[in-house]
Amino acid sequence: MAARRAVVTGASSGIGAATVRLFRSRGWDVLAVARRAEKLEALAASTGADVLVADITSASDVEALAARVGELGGADVLVNNAGGAFGSASVEESDVEDWRAMFEVNVIGTKRVVAALLPHLRERARAGGGADIVTVTSTAGFVAYENGGGYNAAKFAEHALVGALRLELNGEPIRVVEVAPGLVKTDEFALTRFRGDAEKAAAVYDDVPGPLVAEDVAEAIVHAVELPAHVNLDLITIRPVAQSAQHKLARGTLAPKG
Repeated sequence: MAARRAVVTGASSGIGAATVRLFRSRGWDVLAVARRAEKLEALAASTGADVLVADITSASDVEALAARVGELGGADVLVNNAGGAFGSASVEESDVEDWRAMFEVNVIGTKRVVAALLPHLRERARAGGGADIVTVTSTAGFVAYENGGGYNAAKFAEHALVGALRLELNGEPIRVVEVAPGLVKTDEFALTRFRGDAEKAAAVYDDVPGPLVAEDVAEAIVHAVELPAHVNLDLITIRPVAQSAQHKLARGTLAPKG
């Protein structure tokens, strides 16, 4: 029997790259998708994954992605991981173009990829009994916070997209899974958000005991799709123990009271 195939967007670094590596270690075929060719080539060399340079905010690139999936023989799993936060200003002072960029990649891009790959997922579901769509959102899509309005709005919208999709696919053997991470320490997320300000990016994680790392989220993603086909993890909220809520983050050593 042919290996199952996963398509992972935003695969050049962070959670996406960790997810590709974990799928490959479990024997899956993987198509890793991202904008940066050099990073994808390195990932392919280290994992044996197929790669495709594509920007999910481009309609023609997503068409090319769907064509490539067809050439490879289809896909059993789609992991919508591409996304990002741009800027950290108030609703009043933030740049509309940052908001537009966040909606394009987190919401419109996710919609484009889902619509383009659903026919392939359905074909594999007919042949193998099921398929999966996993979308990485954020706890920022549940609770708003100051100076995060644009990212909040985009992730709230992506969360709604996932909920609507699950209802629309009811009756089909296609699981719709949402993975919503809290604080995850990766090389690029905060650095991108703060325009390359390494000091400000590092301060997000200063003295946080055991922040999540990309591999932790990858474990949740792969676990969800390797469960028995009748089991759906609708929503996985994953945070470090030090983060009890969006606004409640412990810094320093964790220790029992008393």
